[in-house]
Amino acid sequence: MGRLAFILTIILGLGLSASNAAAADLVVQVKTTAGAPVEDAVVTVYPAGGDTGPIHFDWPMKMSQQNIAFHPFVLIVPVGGSVSFPNLDTVRHHVYSFSPTHPFELKLYGRDETRSIKFDKAGTVALGCNIHDKMAAFIKVVDTPYAAKTDASGNLVIHGLPAGQATLHLWRPYMKAPNNELTKPIAVPAAGQVSETFAVEVHPPVMTHSMY
Repeated sequence: MGRLAFILTIILGLGLSASNAAAADLVVQVKTTAGAPVEDAVVTVYPAGGDTGPIHFDWPMKMSQQNIAFHPFVLIVPVGGSVSFPNLDTVRHHVYSFSPTHPFELKLYGRDETRSIKFDKAGTVALGCNIHDKMAAFIKVVDTPYAAKTDASGNLVIHGLPAGQATLHLWRPYMKAPNNELTKPIAVPAAGQVSETFAVEVHPPVMTHSMY
């Protein structure tokens, strides 16, 4: 390789590295149309390039049963991830889902017992208990590492989004939108942050899971 070609190769390599390293943070606020914060709204982002890389989340892949309720109400899980379902109550539970994404059934099991399920398809999984009708929760199985859910203040941050065009998906149980989801194109800068605010309508919980 000649000296000029060698120098050009280095310059191009540095340019590609700088482009790949360009990233920014996404800050999202979700509130109701009346201005109240909306907790447990899930945001997923898909860069236009399509290559999102490996998926790893820091939170536990666990859906506990305690005080006759599921915890958390919404859990984000990567495709291929396994979720444990520990029973921390003194009564038995029978966890199930009719969701097309991943129907399953964990037959009656008692205190300090646990079961696990692997989720291999992106989508929404609504959970119920065959013994306690009021118990409901949701698992959002995602195929992008750029995912987070809003806190009690209705806020979330997703770090390290690659610069360029992307599509933002906002999903929440019982949200007034087709399939409980809104989508929006966004432009991610090379550095700094981009902010998005949503005002949504959220219905009271519906005690059926067949629609998911």
